[in-house]
Amino acid sequence: MNTQVLSRNIKKADAANARKKYSEAVKWCHQTLKLAPDLPEAWYNLGIALAGLGQCNKAINALDKARAATVDSADAQNSIGLQFIEMNAYSNAEQCLKQAINLAPGYAYAHSNLGMLYERQQRLSDAESSFKRAIELQPELAPAYLNLGAVLKAKNDHEGAIAAYAKALDIDPGLTGAWRNYGNLLFHLKRYEKAAYCYGKMLELEDDSYILMAQLYSRMMICDWDAFESALSEIVDKTKQGNAAFSPFPLLPLTDSPDLQLRAAETYAADKYPVQSGLGPIPERTPHERIRIGYYSADYRNHATTYLIAELFEAHDKEKFELIGFSYGPDQKDEMRERVVAAFDRFIDIRDMSDIEVAELSRELEIDIAVDLKGYTEDARSGIFSYRAAPVQVSYLGYPGTMGASYIDYIIADSTVITAESQPYFSESVVYLPGSYQVNDSKRKISERLFTREELGLPDDGFVFCCFNKNYKITPRTFDSWMRILGEVNNSVLWLFEKNDAASANLRKQAERQGIDPGRLIFVTFLPLDEHLARHRAADLFIDTFPYNAHTTASDALWSGLPVLTCAGESFASRVGASLLNAIEMPELITSTHEEYEALAVELASNPDKLAQVRNKLQDNRMTTPLFDAQLFTQNLEKAYRAMYQKYQTGQPASHMYIE
Repeated sequence: MNTQVLSRNIKKADAANARKKYSEAVKWCHQTLKLAPDLPEAWYNLGIALAGLGQCNKAINALDKARAATVDSADAQNSIGLQFIEMNAYSNAEQCLKQAINLAPGYAYAHSNLGMLYERQQRLSDAESSFKRAIELQPELAPAYLNLGAVLKAKNDHEGAIAAYAKALDIDPGLTGAWRNYGNLLFHLKRYEKAAYCYGKMLELEDDSYILMAQLYSRMMICDWDAFESALSEIVDKTKQGNAAFSPFPLLPLTDSPDLQLRAAETYAADKYPVQSGLGPIPERTPHERIRIGYYSADYRNHATTYLIAELFEAHDKEKFELIGFSYGPDQKDEMRERVVAAFDRFIDIRDMSDIEVAELSRELEIDIAVDLKGYTEDARSGIFSYRAAPVQVSYLGYPGTMGASYIDYIIADSTVITAESQPYFSESVVYLPGSYQVNDSKRKISERLFTREELGLPDDGFVFCCFNKNYKITPRTFDSWMRILGEVNNSVLWLFEKNDAASANLRKQAERQGIDPGRLIFVTFLPLDEHLARHRAADLFIDTFPYNAHTTASDALWSGLPVLTCAGESFASRVGASLLNAIEMPELITSTHEEYEALAVELASNPDKLAQVRNKLQDNRMTTPLFDAQLFTQNLEKAYRAMYQKYQTGQPASHMYIE
């Protein structure tokens, strides 16, 4: 046997796999195996190549051959086990890694890799034990601390996770994964300044579009606009080039371009949530007497989305529709949780299930229409739909933009938020509802408590502009408009919602730089919803953000009797304010440029009679126009569901539809 030829062939196969030239690697492996049918290195490389080509069963067989030929080598068993993990062949991986540990009980890397396997399987306690054992054996093993941090975060031991990430970075400051995970954890804990610092440290080591966006988003949370324009320009360029695999959600407040948002969504979906064929196509079913609607969300609790949608669940015609709620968020046992659970025919907690398991369950329950209420917002689980949980899949309410994914068939909208000209920028077929796409709960209670301006920290006289949107929606351009408005309206103040001290401090600094007394910015904190709605009465005019408008916050204002002034752009997110105002028949409060927006704000603040007319009209329209008519909205949405289901049953592809 020519050992030089075998060695050369293995090196060629190694190199081909490294370059992802998998077909070439297969060729070299087959040539080698003709000469040495039991050579483990050839079977190992063949397994990697076949996995790269998507031939998973053949890849597993090849790696099993390599495993059988190396049962006395801890290193080989460890390496093969890692490949099995990457292929999700968890049983095979566990056998390899345990064999490696049996052969070498002090093999720290094998313990660490076994921890990775357990983490993938959500066996978090086992994973924690394995990582800690690896650290005992090799205290300077930085990757073990990194992985331990991820497990502790998953177990909600946040301080333990922080300590683990800090230790990993103390050992190896160049460990990019630790900077990423540390930053993500700090962001989750709302420690935005520290999160931005971690992301910055990673960017010093590696050019990463995800981290660039994460850093900018962290800064937006605290209204820190240093280097805002340069970061935004770089993100736009990367998105146009199609190499920016970050969540498109933070892009919504940054750009009004539907084209850019589509590109970002398509790139992200292809990278993070590609089509999964593991469950195969859904077989044909006998139509159900009641159409089975599955609503999937993490927000079945006191949350903005549930505040909007609760009455829809209650108003559905239960003789024609069967409602199943899939919940993967926390069970806070609060008022809204109890209310929505009672409204569903069946309510299932799926927190501990994987995406594929949820999709399998949905198929077993024969869900006809799966409605994703999260999209790409926080805690979303788009992977469920990548496996095709139902024959018809719909994006609604949570995410105001396209998902960029072929497995989402429809998006619920209206003719204001998605114009006919904007249809090409949506991967979904658009379902146009009459009125506004946004459902509203007409049962939202407004406290009878009468707040005085004094107790709210507002001046007794003067004009109160208000915006209770989250901090990340406040862009430099919007804030500049607000400062010009305050400069034009004497004795006026701007009333904002305070999510964190850093944002308030930064906004006050920005005001001072523009010649506005920072004391004219007044901040409020959390109140129960009924009291929060009641305190709107102390304001004179709600002024919207751009390009990401107020959504639930705008509905709250209108429901409370506070007029909303908006500026409409091109994107879905920038036209929600206009959608709500059209549905409540007050288009006079919709502007299309910043100049119009500023001029109308100043005019309404300077003309008490005109403002009084607007407020009176709003009061008259609240209960006589479609916006807050949940029963009418539900009937229209049910028409849409029936039309979608009919198309599916008759074998027609999804297409745009207009509900009348």
